[in-house]
Amino acid sequence: MSLSEHRAASFPLLPVILLLLSMTSIQAGASLAKTVFHVIGAPGVTALRLALGTIILFLIFKPWRLKFQRNSLIPLFAYGISLGAMNYLFYMALSRIPLGIAVALEFTGPLAVAMFSSRRPLDFLWIALVIAGLGFLLPIGDSASALDPIGILYALGAGVFWALYIIFGQRAGAGYGAATVSIGSLIAALIFFPVGLIQTGPEILFDVSLLPIAFGIAILSTAFPYTLEMIALTRLPAKTFGTLMSLEPALGALSGIIFLNENLTMTQWIALFCIICASIGSTFSIKRKTKIEKIEIE
Repeated sequence: MSLSEHRAASFPLLPVILLLLSMTSIQAGASLAKTVFHVIGAPGVTALRLALGTIILFLIFKPWRLKFQRNSLIPLFAYGISLGAMNYLFYMALSRIPLGIAVALEFTGPLAVAMFSSRRPLDFLWIALVIAGLGFLLPIGDSASALDPIGILYALGAGVFWALYIIFGQRAGAGYGAATVSIGSLIAALIFFPVGLIQTGPEILFDVSLLPIAFGIAILSTAFPYTLEMIALTRLPAKTFGTLMSLEPALGALSGIIFLNENLTMTQWIALFCIICASIGSTFSIKRKTKIEKIEIE
């Protein structure tokens, strides 16, 4: 029995609770961010979250102590760009479509990475479920006429960059461990903070009255959940971690209902159910990794 399995057996509920709290915190942070879109816009919220989140992550992980290697710079920059684009496109999607739908569509990115790593016949079932879920959500016929097609494209784009985030994060993190995310966040902030500044305007972005909410978003979406996931990862087997992460679209939908009054249709709930089942199924059917190599942050 591995160390993580032994700890999971000793404390069966604690890591599960921590991971659920982490996912709930992320979705609560997304809900809080959406409440100020009308004031500062999605690009402005992205800029503030990345800037303040980077400061918090630097204080936690102290990446200035790292010794960088030349062959790791390209994956590191690609990781940072993917992280920033993922956040930017997700918030742009969130400004147009409900939170639960945005999370479900974005979730197809890491789900595709997971399914492409295995070619068992059973995996075609999970692919079919994802296609069915997307069929319920995408503006085909009358099934999703209420959804903004631009918002859907933003969410799917965020999923693409989430997939790239996973691929490059594994390569960049091989030599720097958990501190990789702080460097990636800095790269993302250096690129997307100016984008947010240009699109929002300095007189709005630098309004000190927004700082408490901006810090709240950065803490709820980055610092707090990342810390909880770090603790959970030392106590949960990889398969259990992946299964629990599959619940994130549902938690996003519930967060949207509670905090944003975003009630989904029955068709949209069926779509979320298809995507969640595909994620859980792929987690159990794909060969188990010996360890979890990264932590997802949206």
